[in-house]
Parts: sequence; structure tokens; C-alpha cells
Amino acid sequence: MKIKKVGVVGAGFMGKAHCVALSNMPKLFTDAPYVPVFKTVCDIVPEIAEDFKERFSFEKACTDYMDIVNDPEIDIVCVCTPNDSHAEISIAALKAGKHVICEKPIATKTEDAKAMAEAAEEAAKKGIVSMCGYQYRRVPAIDEAKKIIESGRLGEITNVRAQYLQSWSADPRSPLSWRFVKETAGAGTLGDIFTHALDIAQYLAGNVTDVVSMVKTYINERPVQEGGVDLLGTVKLGDDAKKQVVDVDDEVSVLCKFDSGAIGSVEATRMAWGRNNYLTVEVHGTKGSLTWNYERLNELEVCYGMEDNDGERGFRKIYTGPANPHGDVTWNIPGMNIGYGELKAIEAYEFAKAVEGGYQPTTSFTVGYQLDRVCEAVLESNEKKAWVQVK
Repeated sequence: MKIKKVGVVGAGFMGKAHCVALSNMPKLFTDAPYVPVFKTVCDIVPEIAEDFKERFSFEKACTDYMDIVNDPEIDIVCVCTPNDSHAEISIAALKAGKHVICEKPIATKTEDAKAMAEAAEEAAKKGIVSMCGYQYRRVPAIDEAKKIIESGRLGEITNVRAQYLQSWSADPRSPLSWRFVKETAGAGTLGDIFTHALDIAQYLAGNVTDVVSMVKTYINERPVQEGGVDLLGTVKLGDDAKKQVVDVDDEVSVLCKFDSGAIGSVEATRMAWGRNNYLTVEVHGTKGSLTWNYERLNELEVCYGMEDNDGERGFRKIYTGPANPHGDVTWNIPGMNIGYGELKAIEAYEFAKAVEGGYQPTTSFTVGYQLDRVCEAVLESNEKKAWVQVK
């Protein structure tokens, strides 16, 4: 079987997620195009890089990502760093002829996102593939929802509602990691989780063309995390900890118009006590509706309103399994559930098929750039307090 040598830049949570996915991809998918081999891991903290190397059996560890970019043996680069370095690393890797999978959001600035999309288009002429890591659209239930919508059984799509609610930063004692710093993250909830909900909404209903929004910051300063891997609100720092101003958003609410003619809303917050990873979407059409919740990600609820008799109309539950898209990873039994790790493996599989086939995946850098432009319009709308057209 073919092998592809991999370099990972960023040895934090997402670096771990990518490595687990890459390891599992050829085990879960019998038609996997290649087996990933871990060559080099890079992190700016030498101790973290060395520990990661040992735990995931990399050949080398380094602190300069150019060691990966310049290595002729490396075929694939996973960019798992904070958002402000995505463009620099991805563009360098693409120019060096590496296939690139970069975590979302694509960049902190629209001009950087545009440069990444342009670099990806140029690299594509040489058969080089690039992907943004929007794994939630690859949930089997979401792909099944896409099939149902395209079949016409819901009729013309009229309304889409998407939400992503979390609580990990609702406590003001949660540390100020790079995700709360505009220079590094670009935005707060907007780039961190809002884009996931937006990506699913656009995947199912078409691109957003116009927005009117409200963007809010509730906690204006937080205790500073001193080094190490991003703690993601898993610890609380004491009142005596040094504090720093928060200059990104905590919550985003947006009304949208879609190019399909549908209207709807997308909202996200990291301040919703009681919500852990509440990513939901509800789609209404002229003939029926469907709804999905990530916290029950193996279930899709569908109402075929025009097909049902009066008195029998309501949502029916579909338990995803082998008969649904990406059924290979559901262990041959409907209802034998998959989770986050399998979703990243599906993402790695989709990337591998694109690399082998020489085509761009559905979450290409161009798609990442389009999502960035919607976010730019969201911020502009909040500032102007008016509807804004997506450029």
C-alpha cells in the first residue's frame, strides 16, 4: 500500500486530533488511498514537541516549521497552530509542493485568507491539494440531510437555523489563552465556533449573501495563562492571577439571506451555561423539515410534511449506520455510535481521496475564504447596525 509522509505543525489539541485521525483513517476505511507515516512534528516549545514526538512515534521533532516545509520527503503538512500563523505556514508549504490541511478559521485577516485561496489555486494547477478542517459537515447525518434536501423531498428550502452553543468560557476565571486575543485569533466566538455552524448552514442551503448582526463581549478581562498547551477553560485561575483585556467577541447572532432564496439565522456563543457542545441545525422547506443536534450526532430527525397524513405528521428519527454516507466507520450496525475522533478520520479520508484523485475537497481554501468574507460582513454589520452584503 502507498505511504505518505506527514509533518504536523502545532502539538496542541488539534495536532493530537489530526494524528489520531491520520492513524485511524486506513484502519477504518478499507479503500484508504494511502497509509500516513509520521515524519516530523513542530512546536515552538521544544519540550512539547519532544513529548508529542514520543507519544505519536514521529521520527523527528523541531521548533521551526521550515524544517518541515524544506524536507523533500514530507508529502503532507497539517497546520494546527493558532490562527495568526495559518497563512504563513500554509502558503510556504503549498509553494514547496506539499499537500496542506489547515485548521479553521482559515486566517485572522481577510487579505491573508485571500492570499491562501490564491496560493491554493496556483498549487492546484500542479495537482497539490489543500483543505480547511471543517469536520462537522462530514457527520453522516449531515451528509444524509444533504441527500434528502437534494432529492427534493423537503421541497424548496425556505429557512435555515443554525446554532453553536458552548459554556467553556462562561466562567470569568477561565484563562485568557490565544483564543481571546484578536492579534492571534482574529476573532473570538465568530472565528472559533460560529464558522462551524455557518459552514453547515451553507453546505445545506447555499452561500450567505447578506447579513445583519449583533456581536457582544461580556467578560472584558481574564486571568492570563502562562505558557503551555491551550487549556480551553478546563482549569480556573485564582483572583490573584495577572489579568489582561479581552478584545474579541463572546457571542454572535446573525440574520442571513442565502443565494438559494432561503432566509435564516446563525448564532454562536461560548457563554451558554449548561451547553457543552450544542451544535444544531434546522432546515424547513415547502414540503418538510429536518433537524440535527451534534450532542446526538448519530441521529437525524425528518418530517415529510406533505407526504404524511393529517394526524400522523411529525418528526421521524433516523439512526445513521452503514446505509448512510461514510457508513464504513459505523461498525456495520446502525446506532453503534461514532464520535469526534471518527469525524476527524472521515475528514482525513476525504483529504486522502482528494490527494490521490488530484481534485480539491469540498472544504477547500476557497470555501474557507468565502466563510471569512461572511465573518467580515458580520463585523461590518455590527458596526454599522445595518444589513451588509457579503463581498
